[in-house]
Amino acid sequence: MFDPKFVITNKILRNIGIIEGAREVIADSPLLPLWEKQFRDEAMVRTAHHGTHIEGNQLNLSEAKDVLSGSPVIGRPRDVQEVINYRRVIDVIEEEAERGISRLSEPLFKKLHKIVVEKILDESRAGEYRDKQVVIRNSENGEITFRPPRPEEISFLMREFFYWLNNTDEDAMHPILKAGIAHHELVRVHPFIDGNGRVARAFTTLLMFLGKYDIRRFFSLEEYYDKDAITYYTNLQKASAGDLTSWLEYFTLGVSLEFDRVKIKVLKLSKDTQLKKKLGGKQVYLTERQTKLIEYIQNIGYLQNQQFGEVVPEVSEDTVLRDLTDLIDKGIIKKVGKTKASRYEMV
Repeated sequence: MFDPKFVITNKILRNIGIIEGAREVIADSPLLPLWEKQFRDEAMVRTAHHGTHIEGNQLNLSEAKDVLSGSPVIGRPRDVQEVINYRRVIDVIEEEAERGISRLSEPLFKKLHKIVVEKILDESRAGEYRDKQVVIRNSENGEITFRPPRPEEISFLMREFFYWLNNTDEDAMHPILKAGIAHHELVRVHPFIDGNGRVARAFTTLLMFLGKYDIRRFFSLEEYYDKDAITYYTNLQKASAGDLTSWLEYFTLGVSLEFDRVKIKVLKLSKDTQLKKKLGGKQVYLTERQTKLIEYIQNIGYLQNQQFGEVVPEVSEDTVLRDLTDLIDKGIIKKVGKTKASRYEMV
């Protein structure tokens, strides 16, 4: 029976505390729809890029963004396809999370793998557990660093894993710890010939979504791993000896850093905590200039005519005044005073 071994250390507790605090702030912070979409789009690009770059994809962040937007990119066909596939797999786990599935299954896991390796791995191997022994080697000296379980063990190990996954609720284990353990186990078992890291990271994200730790889908743990891939793989390998404590310290630290980064970014754009109520939950369309004006007012507290050129230097004063009048009509800001010295403030 799958029974992960670890100790809850002070580091893990501190990281979980930061995660919980950031999660609450992000969930409660009002954010205008245009920024909400922008944050999600940015997270998707970072996830698709770093989730593939860590395994050798040669496209840079800008090129990955072009791939996802449909723009032509000069690069290896496999690299382009990997980015497309990772975007598709994130779309699928978002759909699964929205459906609120109650039980996770091997067919779903295999479906995710098929998407990850589409047009990269032979169709006969996509979504099918490997039937041969593989080893992980040091890319520099060729030495074997890890030998995953034998192929005949995989079906049993995966059944045990999914039984544990579906029978361990949040009362018994914090969802973040559960996601971290799942991430490690899927990499350790290495059930497929190719694409194991990508599908493990995507599946981990699905677990966080289902555990209500999606923080509006603004985060990308893949970037944390990719920034120091050696530390990522070292911690995974170290935990393969049986004690997951150091891996969970590393994993929870990554979640806490990413959640805290998102919290700071969200707070910068939502300092008026009553904005959500004032908008009445309506989807309000704002231009890019208007969002800059809103951000400035939220940060500074007010906006005056002499600051127009600082905030949106590319347009005339009359254009800015029209933008501000529209924001007043929408009930987002108000004008205080009637002269040139008047100020624009949040309602």
